[in-house]
Amino acid sequence: MANKKNTQFNIISNNSTTHGGYYTGTLNLSNLSSVLIDGDQAKIDLGLIHAKSAVERGIKFTPNKEEVPNGKLYWVVWVAIDRDENGPYYAGAAACPMTVDRESRKGWKNLAEHVNRMDDALKRRIKLQALGETEKAALKKLLISHNEQMWENSKAELKEQLG
Repeated sequence: MANKKNTQFNIISNNSTTHGGYYTGTLNLSNLSSVLIDGDQAKIDLGLIHAKSAVERGIKFTPNKEEVPNGKLYWVVWVAIDRDENGPYYAGAAACPMTVDRESRKGWKNLAEHVNRMDDALKRRIKLQALGETEKAALKKLLISHNEQMWENSKAELKEQLG
């Protein structure tokens, strides 16, 4: 067991001491935030990045949606921040669902989809089409109230997808 190779998923910040510009096997989450949407309410919850949000704590997740028939729908939105000549802006945003049944302490989410949507946000893509109008309005309200200047600096695609 002592000789077993230790494979790790590394998360780095901007102050990394990694030599050169090569981050093989690493993912920089310095400019990534996570938003939890519960109906018409959206809030920043950085615990989502490590699956430790208040909603996820104590829940055993399954990849089979049928195992959580009474689950409440939540949306996770990954939001990446960038900066251009006008200042910081919301550069990428991608949403994915999860359901949680607090009573049975079970939840469903497609982990691969969550990782892919996180990757989309980090690659400055906007993928919010899956959200309903209520969720889009909640996200738009949160992004504007969090930093109106960042909203104003954001690309038209984000504003169009959020209505």
